[in-house]
Amino acid sequence: MTTEATKYDTRHGGPYDRGAADYYYWRAYRPHYFEADTYTSPEVTDLTPAEIEAYKAGYEEAEAMGDRKDWG
Repeated sequence: MTTEATKYDTRHGGPYDRGAADYYYWRAYRPHYFEADTYTSPEVTDLTPAEIEAYKAGYEEAEAMGDRKDWG
């Protein structure tokens, strides 16, 4: 099975990963990523079109799977 993830760099903190994590944790759609480790390296918000595409793909694939954090 081919997924969107196979098209993108899925490193922790990267655009695809952040999109998927934002959906999972009920956060708003906000394209961004981290230069290295999440929250311990600089956050990048001025993304290239390819980085925005990767973020969107991560968010939308997570949404299609429907898996979200149960905070209850």
